[in-house]
Amino acid sequence: MAILITPSTKILIQGITGEFGARHTRLSLDYGTQVVAGVTPGKGGQFFEHAGHKVPIFNSVADAAKATGATVSAIFVPPPFAGDAILECVDADLDLAVAITEGIPIRDMVRVKRAMAGRRTRLVGPNCPGLVTPGTGEGSKGGCRIGIAPGYIHRKGHVGVVSRSGTLTYEAVYQLTSRHIGQTTCVGIGGDPVNGTSHLDVIKLFDADPETHGIIMIGEIGGSAEVEAARWIKAHCRKPVAGFIAGATAPAGRRMGHAGAVIGGAEDTAAAKIAIFRECGIEVAATPSDMADALLRAAKAKGVNLS
Repeated sequence: MAILITPSTKILIQGITGEFGARHTRLSLDYGTQVVAGVTPGKGGQFFEHAGHKVPIFNSVADAAKATGATVSAIFVPPPFAGDAILECVDADLDLAVAITEGIPIRDMVRVKRAMAGRRTRLVGPNCPGLVTPGTGEGSKGGCRIGIAPGYIHRKGHVGVVSRSGTLTYEAVYQLTSRHIGQTTCVGIGGDPVNGTSHLDVIKLFDADPETHGIIMIGEIGGSAEVEAARWIKAHCRKPVAGFIAGATAPAGRRMGHAGAVIGGAEDTAAAKIAIFRECGIEVAATPSDMADALLRAAKAKGVNLS
């Protein structure tokens, strides 16, 4: 099993005709992702063609979903229009909107979050690398790749990965795959201060998934999301969990690469989060290169086979 997306999930791409959206649409199609529609206002009736694929383009998300059965959108829309692109997914009642776009104004995201309250559409992002559920083919092809993550480093298996950082997500996945340990789903939730899905949301999904036997959770300085997830893990999760917190050497008040990574309260520092991770039974990776080994240590302690 997997969480949020499977190899059979039908995907539409908002911004499919832009350079960035087109590039990653081609990579997703090569990976085996079921990209069934594109959306670019004013270009409805055209087609996106690549390697034998002919993806129809629609003027709206509602039209694309109705015609193709797409349930998930990947959003590669420029920042000034990305908030409305997310709301278009909500109005079309999609299951999931994955906002890759970086630089969406915070005011726009506050408006989006308010409008999404009580609606069925889940948002991942914005400013995120997206999700990958690996397939069983060579290079994990035949899976579902939404966003910008390199699909070939993945391997189908039993570990879930959730991270604020795109680069560290890829590093954790590569370490696991190099040790012949596969993944169920890898989720990059993004680092913006106003986002959709949190660490805790994803941890709960992994905990409920019988095929996910272990979890890597990657966080950063700033905010309380990792602390909330850690305390829930201590109270409810019996699966082995490894964690890493980036920004250990950052001085107080220093912004990292993500807008949400700002040290503020007593539990915002790397040292405080690491201490809480340990208190909650999470095996802590001392450096990024130790993430897979930390999970192996946690799994061994609990007698869990990750292969």
